[in-house]
Amino acid sequence: MHCVSHVLSLGHLIKHLPCAKSHTFLRRRFHSNTVADLAVSTKTLCFKSLSSSQQDQIHLYVETLLQWNQKMNLTATKEAEEVMERHIEDSLAILPPIKTCYNLHSNGLFDHINLIDVGSGAGLPGLVLAIACPDWRVTLLESINKRCVFLEHVVNVTGLTNVKIVRGRAESCGHDVMHREKFDVAIARAVAEMRVLAEYCLPLVRIGGLFVAAKGHDPKEEVQNAENAVRILGGSIIQISPVDSHSPYGQRTTVVCRKDQSTPQKYPREAGTPSKLPL
Repeated sequence: MHCVSHVLSLGHLIKHLPCAKSHTFLRRRFHSNTVADLAVSTKTLCFKSLSSSQQDQIHLYVETLLQWNQKMNLTATKEAEEVMERHIEDSLAILPPIKTCYNLHSNGLFDHINLIDVGSGAGLPGLVLAIACPDWRVTLLESINKRCVFLEHVVNVTGLTNVKIVRGRAESCGHDVMHREKFDVAIARAVAEMRVLAEYCLPLVRIGGLFVAAKGHDPKEEVQNAENAVRILGGSIIQISPVDSHSPYGQRTTVVCRKDQSTPQKYPREAGTPSKLPL
């Protein structure tokens, strides 16, 4: 789906989002091996489009992730090939929807985005985006100290100079003058449901910037339930974009929101409240 120059109703966006049933039906029409080959060849292009030095950085990151994963819980994925397919390619697949929407809806240069990855965890997708877009400034926001130690180590190992790691909660950073409404893009992957993510992310986004949520294969109901929360926090949903994926359903979805006006000062609410009492 292409971005539009005005905000469509959520009903229109939902109507044009392919449903899981039709996607499954299409897969069954072909031999399973053919589908797998097509998926791999399509996805591999994302990684192969990177320079050799960027590919080396990705490999270093994956190697370090699996080493550290033996002593701390960073990912349920245990094999390098699976990490590449399920996490690296998923992270790279977020880039086209961001670029399309940013160029259409945000005043600024896409090549010099200031991005924050909220609840970065093992650095997905923030670290991958920092490698793929070396002119971006990327902040990884993570509340758990040992994960921050891991992220610092990866930054050193890969030689990244465009990454800043902040230990803290989104509820606190959203009120910090150093971070509130300072970012062109706030992104979150596999952190929480949309209503909660909106309260975590939108206060960090500048007016005219984007909040991007990487969701599962069929987030229609979740997105619909979040429409009011996004509006309260100063945003609007402008795109729901299916992306190819090696997830079990073969598809993930990128939900893009634009920050239209300043977030009311009372948001985000105190730590723990957004997840316990979503807007």
